[in-house]
Amino acid sequence: MSAALDAQLQKATNEYRKIETDLANAVEARQRLDIQLTENEQEFKSLTSDNDVYKLIGPVLVKQDQSEAKSNVEKRLEYIRNEISRVEIQLKELNGRQEKKRLQLVHLQGQMESQQPSAGAITA
Repeated sequence: MSAALDAQLQKATNEYRKIETDLANAVEARQRLDIQLTENEQEFKSLTSDNDVYKLIGPVLVKQDQSEAKSNVEKRLEYIRNEISRVEIQLKELNGRQEKKRLQLVHLQGQMESQQPSAGAITA
């Protein structure tokens, strides 16, 4: 087995592992954003005009105008949706990179196997 091929395989393996880690982190970020989105959407779902809304400022709850609170939550929801879109794009890109790197690894492993002497070969 050539040292150069072995080095290429090791480098490609390390790059693949890095992509896997990045992909796992992106999936985790996407899940966190989904949870935040759900929580924020539920926040005002059952709110009626008779309900009071309070905002936590430091250790104190301060009464807040309901329309202002709804506006703030809508801005937060918009931000979260934009972040979800950004993470979705990142996930697609990482999946593409992972597939390319996987194919490269398969190719390199095939080259290594073709360079190894056959296990069933008879030598005199």
